[in-house]
Amino acid sequence: MNKPFTLSVIERKLFLFIGDIGIVIFYLYLLTNRTLKGTFDFQKHGIIIYVIGVLLFSLIAYIIDIYNLERASKPITIFRLSLIVGILYSFGIFFVSILLLNTTVSRPYLFVFLLLMPFSLTAWRLICSRFFISQPFLKKTIFLYENTFRNDVIDNTINIEGENNSNGFKVKLSISTNQDSFVKNPKRLMGIIDKIDTVIIRIKNYQEITKEVEQFLTKSMYFGKEVFTYTSFYESTYEALPLNLLGNNFYEVLHLKNKRAHYIQKLFTKIIDISLCVFVGIALAIMIPLVYILNLFFNKGPLFYTQKRIGKKGREFKIYKFRSMVVDAEKLGAKMATNNDSRITLFGGVLRKFRIDELPQILSVIKGDMSFIGPRPERKVFVDQLDEMNPFYSVRHVIKPGITGWAQVKYKYGENLEDSLKKLEYDLYYIKNRSITLDIRILFKTVTTILFSRGI
Repeated sequence: MNKPFTLSVIERKLFLFIGDIGIVIFYLYLLTNRTLKGTFDFQKHGIIIYVIGVLLFSLIAYIIDIYNLERASKPITIFRLSLIVGILYSFGIFFVSILLLNTTVSRPYLFVFLLLMPFSLTAWRLICSRFFISQPFLKKTIFLYENTFRNDVIDNTINIEGENNSNGFKVKLSISTNQDSFVKNPKRLMGIIDKIDTVIIRIKNYQEITKEVEQFLTKSMYFGKEVFTYTSFYESTYEALPLNLLGNNFYEVLHLKNKRAHYIQKLFTKIIDISLCVFVGIALAIMIPLVYILNLFFNKGPLFYTQKRIGKKGREFKIYKFRSMVVDAEKLGAKMATNNDSRITLFGGVLRKFRIDELPQILSVIKGDMSFIGPRPERKVFVDQLDEMNPFYSVRHVIKPGITGWAQVKYKYGENLEDSLKKLEYDLYYIKNRSITLDIRILFKTVTTILFSRGI
């Protein structure tokens, strides 16, 4: 029996990317050979346009995040994001070409290029979406777990498969490592190996793994099957650390590196902080008189408000924001803000929507209490509650808090303590894997978070 054709998550992203680049190259050919006219040297400038075109598309696609497979399997999201990428790219490469080359334009072909390129990209991705939710592209998976985690099996299965099987896995069997199957009928389990592609295992202590389970995992690897711990699967797939299963292995999983390895990272962070302080400082200086005048009519009360937050090493410091809520918003006690919070004024809602209320936080960056990138600082009253709910919460305080962070660009608006714990998964992932590359990703994603109202 022939093994069904399967693609991993990386392979499916590559498949999408190759198709996208094929469309990009075709329309670059249309642009350079039909749309642009003039006396420029095609042998010389044509190659430059092709290189810039591919790089520009890759940058836009990365910023808009169109290779997120959960989004790549939803037709409505595909249509919206593909059009955005296609339009930004087609107009972007056209204007870049005009700036670089002294040339004229064929209007009929220009119309075809600007109009059809976005729709071609959208059509290609809509066709691909049918394959991403079909069985031939899914890896058949066995999920092994200890009885300790029996209550979490359904949630684990959902995480493994993702929305509409967007992660590329299909759990065919979930079986406890404590069941008699591993002792009384090992041949049956060994026979299953031929019918699967992947084994994902969740065990509290891998030092106490039974001989039968170890033989099953070893045999699976002999036959070329993928074997993941659930923690490593979750981290690589969701780019977050799963709090509910770290247990005694937490510090081994977190794997904090020697500080000496972070000199370049610290230099980059300092450059980003200084550069953005100048840029955001100019924006703040422009906005202060405007917000002050509008406050007189639509948001009467103080222009700024301050709050104490917990920073690096658990120390309290003050943050500064434009006030977006009514005066005495917390007279009944501390409460987290929600999307439709009645305490937020009409003008305050506008400030929050465009993140204008966050601008004064650069004062905390200048004072050295915060950085631009890092876990968002929280108030002590909530930190104390979250510490009781999860003992790893305070690990966020090993680095400076930030105005934006990995949790802010990866997760929705946090409205309660449960959301804060979910965001902790992303904060811990950032602490473990922080690098210049990851910081650049956060900066780019922060731009799209603001533009498309994703995250906080």
